[in-house]
Amino acid sequence: MARKNVVEVNDLNFATTVLASDEPVLLDFTATWCGPCRMLAPIVERIADEHVGTLRVGAIDIDESPGVATKLGIRGAPTVVAFRGGVETGRQVGTTNKETLLRLVGLGR
Repeated sequence: MARKNVVEVNDLNFATTVLASDEPVLLDFTATWCGPCRMLAPIVERIADEHVGTLRVGAIDIDESPGVATKLGIRGAPTVVAFRGGVETGRQVGTTNKETLLRLVGLGR
């Protein structure tokens, strides 16, 4: 799951990586077996590459780190959640496009 500008998030680093972030965060809840997740991954990676320094983009495997997914009520993959100041500000369930994800985190039109 390693991608250049996408931070790997898990149950252990969620609080420090996402909730304590000074930047807005776009967090992709994904799974290795999920076909739609594989379709969404390049879009998430492109957003991460284009917004280095203004947006933290992360990915969390719901099978490897079920604690955060359960706590946030994630019921399916892919689900992308936006955070600002440690608070959830938006959520997108299912595959979508770059523009929708940017709007979700407050960077789109």
